[in-house]
Amino acid sequence: MKVTINIDCTPEEARRFFGLPDMEKLQETVVEEMRRRMAEGLSAEDLEKLMKLWMPAGGKAWESLQKMFWTPPGGTAEK
Repeated sequence: MKVTINIDCTPEEARRFFGLPDMEKLQETVVEEMRRRMAEGLSAEDLEKLMKLWMPAGGKAWESLQKMFWTPPGGTAEK
């Protein structure tokens, strides 16, 4: 015998039903604190370092990817 029960409720209703704590205010506080710290701590140098991490070849990798997409198979790229 197989029994299936479907319960239609919101995540908030399920949280209350199972007696779990409401973490919404804590999450908002943590996110706001992270935003504040990032805004205070990031300088132009930090942003430059992040960009170098994300694009290590200084954009050359992006250019190579574009060239690969625009080059037809077995042909050469149009300029």
